[in-house]
Amino acid sequence: MRLALCPDEVPSGGEAPSGESEKNLEGQTLLASTVPTTLSLAPVESANLPFGSLLLQALVSFESNGDSETCCRAASVLSLILKDNLRCKEKVLKIEIDALAPSLGPTKEPLLHQIVKYSALISSKISKENQSPTLPKDNSVYLLPLLLRLLVTWLADCPSAVACLLGPPTHLTYFLELVSNENIGVYAQGLTAVVLGECVIYNKTNENGMDQFAIADAISQKVGLTSYFLRFDELAKRFMSLPSASYLHSKPLKRTSTASIIEEPQEEIESEANTLRGESENENPVILEIFDEEFVSLVSKLETGIREGVMDIFSHTKSKVAVLPAELEQRNGEADGDYVKRLREFVERQCNEMQDLLARNATLAEELVRAGGSATLPDSSNKQSTGRERVQSESLRQDFQEATRRIEALKAQNSKLEADAANFKSLALKLESDLKSLSDAYNSLEQANVQLEAEVKSLRNPDLERIKEEAREEAQKETEGELNDLLVCLGQEQSKVERLSARLAELGEDVDKLLEGIGDDAALQVEDEDDE
Repeated sequence: MRLALCPDEVPSGGEAPSGESEKNLEGQTLLASTVPTTLSLAPVESANLPFGSLLLQALVSFESNGDSETCCRAASVLSLILKDNLRCKEKVLKIEIDALAPSLGPTKEPLLHQIVKYSALISSKISKENQSPTLPKDNSVYLLPLLLRLLVTWLADCPSAVACLLGPPTHLTYFLELVSNENIGVYAQGLTAVVLGECVIYNKTNENGMDQFAIADAISQKVGLTSYFLRFDELAKRFMSLPSASYLHSKPLKRTSTASIIEEPQEEIESEANTLRGESENENPVILEIFDEEFVSLVSKLETGIREGVMDIFSHTKSKVAVLPAELEQRNGEADGDYVKRLREFVERQCNEMQDLLARNATLAEELVRAGGSATLPDSSNKQSTGRERVQSESLRQDFQEATRRIEALKAQNSKLEADAANFKSLALKLESDLKSLSDAYNSLEQANVQLEAEVKSLRNPDLERIKEEAREEAQKETEGELNDLLVCLGQEQSKVERLSARLAELGEDVDKLLEGIGDDAALQVEDEDDE
C-alpha cells in the first residue's frame, strides 16, 4: 500500500498534511483526532478510510505486507503531526495495534513499541546488507533515519513517551547496541544518540534500573561517554555538509515535494541508497528533506540539553535532597536503638551515593582527558571498553575494600568470641570444681546426718520404754493413794452415819424411814448430771 496524499484526504485541499500541521497546533490536533485508538494488522479496504486510519495502515504496512518504504514515509508524516504538540503526542501514545496471531503473544501493543520493532528490523537488514556484498542494496539506509526522526520528535518534552519506550528492558539494550553499530550510518547513529539522550533528560520514572541515573550509567559503561558524544559531533559535521538551501532556507514539505519523493522509481531509490553509503558529498534527496532547518535546530537544542543533563548527573548524588536538621532528630517515641539504626542506614546510603558519584566523575574525567589529550580519537572499541573497564575496576575496588573491611570486622569479632569462649571455659571449669566440692561436702553431711539419726534412734527407744514404765508406776501409785484416801473418807462417813443412827434410835425415831429415799435422790441427781 502506497501512502498517496489526495485532496480528499486532508482537511484543506491546497496542501499536504505537512503543510496543514506545520506550526499549526489546531491543524495538528485536527489531524490527530482522525487517528483511531486501536488498529488491526489484518488488511482492510482503504478506499473510504479517514486520514488517521489511512496513516496507521501505512505505518503497520511493514509488518502486514513488508512495505518498509510506505511505513517510514508514514512515520515522516506522523512526525509533522507530533512536532511541538504534547497533546497530540499523548493521544498517539495511547494507540494500540492488534497482533495478527494473538496466541503467540500480547493481543495489543503500543504503536511506539511497533515503531521500535520496525527500526530494529530495518537496522538488522542494513547490517546484513553491509556484511554480505552479494545481497542487493535497497532504500533501507534512509528509512531508518526516518523512523528515528519520528522517535526523536515524539520523545522531545514528553516524559510519558520516554516511560513507554523504556517499558520493555530490551529497548534500552537495543538502542545501546544501535548507537555503536557502524553499519547503519552516521545519521542513524547520531539520531540514536539523541534518542538515548532524551531517555536521560526527559526521564521521570523512579523505577530501579530505568531512571535517568541508570540510563546515563548504561551509556557510560556500554558505549563510553567519549564515543557517545562523538556521535553528536559526527552528526553535526554531516549537518554542516548539507547544502545550505536544503535546511537553512528550505520551505515546508508540500504535496508536490512529498508526492515526488513517494513516487520515485525503485531503481533511483537503490542508486541513492548506494550513494549515501559510499559518497557523503552527494546526499540522498530524502535525507535532505528529512533534516530540514527546524529539525536540525531541534537536534542542536537537544544536544545542548543532553550534554548538560549528563554532566549534571555525573556531578550530583542520586537523591539530590538537602537533609534538614529536623530529619536527623530523634522522633517522638522512637527507641534509642531504632534511632541509631536509622542514622546508620542514612549514613550508609549517603556513602554509597558518594561512591557512585566518585565513580561516575572518574569515568567522565578519563573520557574527557582522552578526548582532549589526543589529536586523533581512539577507535570506538577501545573507547567502549575503557568506560566499562574503568567502572568495573572501580566497582571491583570498592567491593574489595568492602570485603576487606568485613573480613577485618569478622576477624575482630572472631577474636572476641574466642576470648569469650576461653573465659567461659575457665569459668565452667571453676564452676565444675566448685560443684564437685559442694557435692562431696553434701555427701559427707548426708552420711553424718544418717549416722546421727541412727544414734538418736538407738538412744531414744530404751529411754522411751523406761519413761513409760516410770509414768505407769507413778500413775499407779497416785491411783492407789487416792483410793486409800477415799476409803478413809468413806470409813469416817460410815462411822458418822452409824453414830447418828444410834442417836436417832435413842430418841425414838425410825431411822430406816428417815433414810428412805435419800439414796434414790442422790442417784437421780447423778443421772441428771450425766444427762447434762
